[in-house]
Amino acid sequence: MAKRQKRTTVVEGRGPRGRRPGEASQPARMRRRVGHAERSAVGEVRRELREFLRHRSGQEQTDAAELLVSELVTNALIHTRHGAVVTATASSARLRVEVQDFASEDLPAPYVPNADDGTHGRGLILVRSLADAWGVEAQALGKTVWFELHGGRP
Repeated sequence: MAKRQKRTTVVEGRGPRGRRPGEASQPARMRRRVGHAERSAVGEVRRELREFLRHRSGQEQTDAAELLVSELVTNALIHTRHGAVVTATASSARLRVEVQDFASEDLPAPYVPNADDGTHGRGLILVRSLADAWGVEAQALGKTVWFELHGGRP
């Protein structure tokens, strides 16, 4: 039986209502570890991100962030055997979401799928079209795929 990895979510920073008068807004952070065998975790990460963004972002940005994090987490779980760590950092100006895996050093690249691919291969096309910025960074172990949405709460 596979050992189940401990799931943790850490939220750092203060929300808009937790700020003291005159205090500079600090970025807030959500962090979640996802085990390889936790296929249901994609939906859980979406819900956690939605809750994290509830008072920090508009509905359009939240919807886009949920879709994009789903794509990146799904890719990490399908293409690696060691799970991933999802980190979201929100400030008044932008949202940055990173999905780090710890096994695959293969850097993903978007491609144009053909008609026979079904729905396969469209995740990074969505990221490229909806994100204000995105990229891939090689790590000592694995890689981090990230995206940014700019604008914050209207």
